[in-house]
Amino acid sequence: MRPKSKIFKMGIDLGGTKTEGIILDNEMNEIFRKRIPTEQEKGYEHLIDQLADLYKEMVEKIENKKHTFGIGTPGSISKKTGLMKNSNIVSMNGRRFVDDLEAKLGRKIARQNDSNCFAMAEANLGAGKGKKRVFGAIMGTGIGGGYIVDGKLINGLQSIAGEWGHSIINSTGQKCYCGKIGCVETFISGKGVENRYLELYNEKLSMNEIVKRYRLGDANAKVIMSEFFAYFGKAFSNLITILDPDIIILGGGLSNIEELYVLGLNKVKDYIFNDDLTTPIVRNKLGDSAGVLGAALIGV
Repeated sequence: MRPKSKIFKMGIDLGGTKTEGIILDNEMNEIFRKRIPTEQEKGYEHLIDQLADLYKEMVEKIENKKHTFGIGTPGSISKKTGLMKNSNIVSMNGRRFVDDLEAKLGRKIARQNDSNCFAMAEANLGAGKGKKRVFGAIMGTGIGGGYIVDGKLINGLQSIAGEWGHSIINSTGQKCYCGKIGCVETFISGKGVENRYLELYNEKLSMNEIVKRYRLGDANAKVIMSEFFAYFGKAFSNLITILDPDIIILGGGLSNIEELYVLGLNKVKDYIFNDDLTTPIVRNKLGDSAGVLGAALIGV
């Protein structure tokens, strides 16, 4: 039997403040990792140059041997225009990011949003390893997600598979940035909970402060967090009813709220279309490494 040829997997995770590159070998061992500041304030062309320089350094590290390459970014690409949209790196919006980076690198690249990269990494290397159907749910400032089946990303016809944050769970709720009313994101994201607190009590607090006050028994925070757990239950019960995954893995800052794994899960049990909740809903294993690992796994 001929030995397996060595093909390295290279990935870059592009974030608002930091950018990280990684190289994995055939056995998924990490052989190189580097973080650099994104410096988005210096503009779009500088951003492309930064990515090209990091990629070049990574190629030199493996002496230009055969490799795949993927990149995870915030935002998405419009099916209508082919232009980037909804990126918190604002200089990317309205640009042909993939085309521009491919021209700079002289090669094809694979791009996915940061939620899909998170899901890919956790499904293949993290908390979902060995499971057939894995849903990765990011709960942070916003809400994102990705659906993995047999280790592969399900994009869907319109490339919106996994975007559970923009399903509607209360049509009389707050207006979402996407233009709809009552999206999941407006109820169980950090920003959504903060906006809800401001709406009810005319006080601007961070999500961390709301949780802190809740744990100290503050009456207002208890109202807000009780609502948060209830909508968590509704959102995930709907998701499970439609997809019925083998496991759901939580990521993002809100995944660290311990009460989610007791009070939140109890609410999922209350709303689920089943006599019991058997779907594991667990915390991620890879932490902030999931993004760059996922980028390496989506590479072409």
